[in-house]
Amino acid sequence: MIFAAEQGSYLTGVIAASASKSGTIGFIGGMEIDLIKAFEAGYIEGAQSVNPDIKIESKYMGAAGDNTAWNVPEKAKTATDGMIANGADVIYAAAGGSGLGMFQSVKAAADGGATVWAIGVDSDQYTVPALAEYKDIIVTSMLKRVDVAVYDVIKAVVDGAPLVGINNFDLSKDGVGYSTSNSAVSAFTAAADAAAEKIKSGEVVVGTTVK
Repeated sequence: MIFAAEQGSYLTGVIAASASKSGTIGFIGGMEIDLIKAFEAGYIEGAQSVNPDIKIESKYMGAAGDNTAWNVPEKAKTATDGMIANGADVIYAAAGGSGLGMFQSVKAAADGGATVWAIGVDSDQYTVPALAEYKDIIVTSMLKRVDVAVYDVIKAVVDGAPLVGINNFDLSKDGVGYSTSNSAVSAFTAAADAAAEKIKSGEVVVGTTVK
């Protein structure tokens, strides 16, 4: 099974652009591979749907084949520090363990009085115990709804029609989405939900490569 990460990331891009006061946002990627580029592409497209003139700063932690890219939080922190210094006030990370450095940077900036937000990935990182000290700066997370996918797979088997081949869990199947644990995101959910409906209807088709 695969998840339409570009669609979920589009929604986080809508939220990021809606939340940004500076008109500059950031993206931290792990390894520079097509899978993660899809996260970046969706994020950029979603942000540009809200503000066509928005500036997006992107930085990858390593080239394709560099497995250290997933576990260099200090490098991600330095990159995020630079983005914030350049005016970015919302940063999204799809970088595995390196994402911790993004949270550290955003929290330090917020503790210093800046209004800046982090966006998590894959699960609701606001609720992750190991990230509890950062939860107040995590406005939302892009969700891969593994629970939905597993339920659908099991139900298909029980119904006698097991899923075969590649199954793409996208917005139409509730396979991706965004978290709402932090009440701060409520100011932006109308825009994100409207975007989700446009994707489901086919009015908006989200790309998987950065244009």
